[in-house]
Amino acid sequence: MFSASAFGQISPGALSHAHRHLDKISRCAACHDFGAGTRGFKCLDCHVEIQHRIAAGAGYHARVYKASAGQKDCTRCHTEHTGEKIPPIRFDRAKFDHRAETGYALEGAHIRRRCEECHNPKNIQPATRAEIKMKDLSRSFLGLPHDCATCHQDPHTGELGTNCTGCHNQSAWRPAAGFSHATAFPLTGAHTNVACEKCHSAPAGQKPVHFKGAPAGSCRGCHMDPHKGAFQDAKFSGACESCHTTAGWKTNHPSAHFNHDTTPFALRGKHADLSCARCHRDADFHRAIAHDRCSSCHEDKHQGQFAGKDCAACHNETGFKPALFTRDSHQLAAFHLDGKHREVACEKCHPDAGGHTQFKTAKLRCAECHTDPHDRQFAAAPYSNQCEKCHTTDGFKQTTFTIARHAETKFALTGAHAKAACDSCHTTSPAGRIAARNYRFATRTCDTCHKDPHDSKLVCEGCHRDTAQWKSVASFDHAATKFPIQGAHQKVACDRCHARSGTATSLKFAGTATQCSGCHNDIHGGQFTTAPARDCSGCHTMERWNAADFTHDKTRFPLDVAHRNVRCERCHKQQLEVNAKTIRVFRGTPTECVSCH
Repeated sequence: MFSASAFGQISPGALSHAHRHLDKISRCAACHDFGAGTRGFKCLDCHVEIQHRIAAGAGYHARVYKASAGQKDCTRCHTEHTGEKIPPIRFDRAKFDHRAETGYALEGAHIRRRCEECHNPKNIQPATRAEIKMKDLSRSFLGLPHDCATCHQDPHTGELGTNCTGCHNQSAWRPAAGFSHATAFPLTGAHTNVACEKCHSAPAGQKPVHFKGAPAGSCRGCHMDPHKGAFQDAKFSGACESCHTTAGWKTNHPSAHFNHDTTPFALRGKHADLSCARCHRDADFHRAIAHDRCSSCHEDKHQGQFAGKDCAACHNETGFKPALFTRDSHQLAAFHLDGKHREVACEKCHPDAGGHTQFKTAKLRCAECHTDPHDRQFAAAPYSNQCEKCHTTDGFKQTTFTIARHAETKFALTGAHAKAACDSCHTTSPAGRIAARNYRFATRTCDTCHKDPHDSKLVCEGCHRDTAQWKSVASFDHAATKFPIQGAHQKVACDRCHARSGTATSLKFAGTATQCSGCHNDIHGGQFTTAPARDCSGCHTMERWNAADFTHDKTRFPLDVAHRNVRCERCHKQQLEVNAKTIRVFRGTPTECVSCH
């Protein structure tokens, strides 16, 4: 009882489950050093696997262990005397820096792995396994080397050594980004697109691809001889590279070792860019090939339009397009190119005719290419649709039809007509097949183009004979009308009688009144508007309006000698107010003597 009580007072607490076999007062010295009056620790005396790593400067403990503090430094991470249920290891995985604290950086796909996928008993090295004190090795992080083969199976079965990082990285196994084929057989041309397995194939019955021992001395190591030994003579030394390159078998060209000029057909222009197989289709290079005419190899793109003519007149080996036949060459043809025609694309006149361009055409007249903008107005003689009589190839609107040539028509341009714009008379009319300007007129009278300002059916030329200006009117004989001008009317201006009506801007001539009342106001208040005195000429003349010319003998009261000298108002005394004017009454005057005397 005394011994147990004394141990309880000395011990700071029960040991962990791993150290429970040392939980006796007689075993304290197994872990503690009580010499020199201080208590030390002897952790590394037992955990030699940690001691060896610290001494070798490798692994996690070698980086975190502080040698200056001695083995007492172990207590920073490992605590004891806390009982069997509390592990004696303090370790925060979330804050653990694998690069800084182990010297092995986790990159690429390794970052996504759980710790236990690498740190498990099957990956612990046998030498380390015997040193580890922890019986449950699945909880240990010791004994894991940095070599890839520790966790990964070597697909090359040791053929390429153990330095996997020389070709691969931690991001992915394929592609082997670190590998360069700059070896004894550099990859060029079409070889760069060939899968590795095509050359580095595995022997029969073996799965891994073999990279060592692949045939690289000559082309025949991988390729069959399509010429069946035809070039094994001394001239070519049997080497494929004498004529071919790695750019491709059928698309490559003769190499620098072969000069085609030594043959009957020297390669020039596009011919030099062709693959050999385009002409030597059966790979028999000793067989003669017809080459005297282009048609021996090339299809006639012109479908016999130039049969019997040499292709070299328009084409050469530089290329089929563009042709040597230029716009200047076109001047030698039946249709010369000038003006706007020089700017027109060839295919506008030479269209595609079912897979080939039509060069042989009969299009020598304008109407064969161009739509008639005049809607057949010039189809008849003397023009007969000869556009060149009015137009040139410099442009359709640049017409050669001048004012002088207009005199050749039935309507010569004079005066103001010579200054008028063409489209003011030749307006666009949609009446025909197309909206064309009208050049054909049924009549040539003024009202064809001009609106009659007088609203009459008179012939304009009867008064307006000068085309220089409208207001220049010729001398007009009014006697030819129903109202000859006489007396005082000869001094009256035309617009006094032919006045404008309403909002009209021109004088009115048709329908002008011929009676006096049509122009003059009735100063008699309508006394003479009934028969028989409706016409003013019964009392007045055109010479003058004066009533002295009136003959009283026409009335019911002829004047005798004495009455002739009496002034009118002595008898016609009555006056009336009509429209705010005072008028004298003549009708109804008494004739009895007693009325005045």
